[in-house]
Amino acid sequence: MVSATTHEASAEEQAASRLWVERLSLTGFRTYASAALELGPEPVVLTGPNGSGKTNVLEAVSLLAPGQGLRQAPLADLAKTGGDGSWSVAARVHTAVGPVTIGTGRTATERYDNRPAARLVRIDGEPKSGSGALADYVEMVWITPATDGLFTGPASERRRFLDRLIVCFDTGHRTRANRFERAMAQRNRLLSDGVTRSAELDGFELVMAEMGIAMAAARAEAVAALGAVIAARRTRDPESPFPWSDVALEGAVDADLATRPAVDVEDAYARRLREVRERDRGAGRALDGPHRSDLAVAHGPKQTAARLCSTGEQKALLMGLLLAHAELVTARRDSVAPMMLLDEVTAHLDGDRRAALFEELLRLGTQAWMTGTDRDAFSSLAGRAQFWRVSDGFVTRAG
Repeated sequence: MVSATTHEASAEEQAASRLWVERLSLTGFRTYASAALELGPEPVVLTGPNGSGKTNVLEAVSLLAPGQGLRQAPLADLAKTGGDGSWSVAARVHTAVGPVTIGTGRTATERYDNRPAARLVRIDGEPKSGSGALADYVEMVWITPATDGLFTGPASERRRFLDRLIVCFDTGHRTRANRFERAMAQRNRLLSDGVTRSAELDGFELVMAEMGIAMAAARAEAVAALGAVIAARRTRDPESPFPWSDVALEGAVDADLATRPAVDVEDAYARRLREVRERDRGAGRALDGPHRSDLAVAHGPKQTAARLCSTGEQKALLMGLLLAHAELVTARRDSVAPMMLLDEVTAHLDGDRRAALFEELLRLGTQAWMTGTDRDAFSSLAGRAQFWRVSDGFVTRAG
């Protein structure tokens, strides 16, 4: 006979091995004057009418991870209308290295140099220089209704999506991408000023080559690893409602990396940048590099480009990619699944796919945060998730 104490200890051990938010507090954030949620490690379901503030809660949670959050909004836009311009998000988060308190926000005052106030980040009360410090504690991915158009939208959106996935297990990827972008912007500025030969220009191109090829190599490794997980999922469940996909990188740099050592590709890219300075000056931008790559996705069983699939098929492919990525992160991060924010997740998913998705999330052990207008769409999660009702700037537990 198994005692209740044994069951309780098992539940505690399971919770300790997860990444989850135990307490979330919002002050002056978007539509919320104040809000507080006390939570367990199970999935979180937020339901309510359109415009009630469900996505605002997800956005607050997304700010517990590095970056600008799921809307990529300016800091000033996060403050409640009619307030003093300040806002804060605070949370107690259970992580792979133990529980931590995270606070982030913006003050109402401008800086001494009259520039807008920067985002503040504190971990266990200690101030940090930026949100990058959160990468040591929180891995998080998300999809929003805008992500539903991932396969039909511009290549930049697919690159951003892939880069966000990579950051979950390669925290240096964001830094490399930022350094590449800054160096490219400085090169573009010099070229627009008519500078085509200078040591400064050489230096920016060397940074672009070093950081750019490192970025491209990280993307190639991630796509290969993702492909391996997709293949394993296909073998495990060939009849999955989330069809397997072919994923590949398309771009000149990516093609070079597939056949040559990275150091040779780096040297070749630096030479190429020197050779095409006049062309890039005329274009007003760099026309070669990892910022021109694309993530190509195809519906595996149909061998059809994802952009040509139906809306429902695209949503199923997207969820399949996200689930494969979650498995990959879990394998690489001490069996701790990333947090997943799934805004309006049931849109374009039929009942069978919704039920299958919920079972996958429970199997992964992720504290997935999901939103929707219809609670009935989440009925198969009854007793296995935490339900909250959102209405007019208030969040209340719904049983």
